[in-house]
Amino acid sequence: MIKFRLSIFLGGIVTLVSFFLIGLNFNNQSSSYIKNLISFNRRKVLRKYLLPYQTISAQENTISYLEEDNFQLLKLEKEKKESGTDIKIKESIQKLPDNKIIKKYKLISGFYAGINNFFPGTGFIDFHKNNIVVLSSRGLIAFRNEINNDKENFKQIQNNINEFINNEQFKKYRWFSIKDLLIYKDKIFVSYTEEIKDNCWNTSIIVGDLNYKKIQFKKLYSPKDCIHSQNNVDGEFNAHQSGGRIIAIDENNILLTKGEFRTRTLAQNTKSFNGKIININLLNKNYKILSMGHRNPQGLYFDKKNNFILETEHGPAGGDEINLIELDNENKNKIQNYGWPIASYGEHYGGKVKKNKKKYKKYPLHKSHSDYGFIEPLKSFVPSIGISEIVKTKNNTYVVSSLKDKSIYFFKLNKKREITNLKRVEIGERIRDLIYKDHNLYLFLEDTASLGVINLNKKS
Repeated sequence: MIKFRLSIFLGGIVTLVSFFLIGLNFNNQSSSYIKNLISFNRRKVLRKYLLPYQTISAQENTISYLEEDNFQLLKLEKEKKESGTDIKIKESIQKLPDNKIIKKYKLISGFYAGINNFFPGTGFIDFHKNNIVVLSSRGLIAFRNEINNDKENFKQIQNNINEFINNEQFKKYRWFSIKDLLIYKDKIFVSYTEEIKDNCWNTSIIVGDLNYKKIQFKKLYSPKDCIHSQNNVDGEFNAHQSGGRIIAIDENNILLTKGEFRTRTLAQNTKSFNGKIININLLNKNYKILSMGHRNPQGLYFDKKNNFILETEHGPAGGDEINLIELDNENKNKIQNYGWPIASYGEHYGGKVKKNKKKYKKYPLHKSHSDYGFIEPLKSFVPSIGISEIVKTKNNTYVVSSLKDKSIYFFKLNKKREITNLKRVEIGERIRDLIYKDHNLYLFLEDTASLGVINLNKKS
């Protein structure tokens, strides 16, 4: 019995020492053979119970990072913006299906703070002539000539965005941010979450002349009403649901998407501009509702040839949508209604549980739009893909991007305006923005703060 116990004890000591040595070398490339013998999940278990000091250290580092990340990242981005120095890039190539490739240009500095991710930063893209312009979610603007050498840095453009939204708002939470960028007729438009009154928010637009030295913005659209972050009808608030996409439909009119900030009742209230797509006249600054019944509209594309708008929006738990908004004479003065929050193919977060009973009574989320007098989506994604921007490419093909799914979807519309040939291409990063120009598809990838470029003509 004594020998048996001694054997068990010595065996335990040997095992512990072995695991200790393995633990020391888990991050050493020379230990790849040992790593292959022990699965990742088993290594996590071994670390937790046999090497608790490593687990505790990792947790402490994570907690420390989370406590100070927002303030430090905001500080870094503010310092970079004030310096006016170039944004350096790092190039890489990734293979895609169908012998395609995506070139990635990682923005090494300046894009530190994200809307969803803590790090790195969110960005938006557009073109002015041959220059591609990038805008961070915290107001840093930079450009480079896209037809020159790939190694060219992005050069900063000084601006006064911080007069409208700055670290005072950013520090409250990362969803208070820039929401989109539009460059049209030598003008640059920027949407953002404006603090209309103390802790009361809505989506607004500033505009300036595009000057490559310094852009002086002024307010274009700023609503009087706002949604309070603590005192609101549903007792919920979420500035991720603010919309903010901007497009131009002609020389005198732009469209802006406005989310309902999770005050769902606003989407069906015609006295509110939230949960709507609005038309803003650039000449007289008047605005009107184009469509309603939207939750959080994320993407807009004006198909001039076919005279309609394609819109994408985030659903709740499931139910991301692609919608078609008619612009013909029959619908010109009619507010088209897409049903939120009466109809949706998604569910309230948590589903049909007891605590959501009152929510479903007030906002039933019927699984048909047309049965209740609303317009059906062209496509509803269940589960959600975190849908984002939508553009049109060659051969009447459309592309829609996603955040959560980290993919792009190609599709066409038949004569009945139904989606056909839907094809998913995985990119592997959250895609915040899309632009199509000269056979190239440009993507802003926010997991690495990179500009992605896919040539749709070339094959690798």
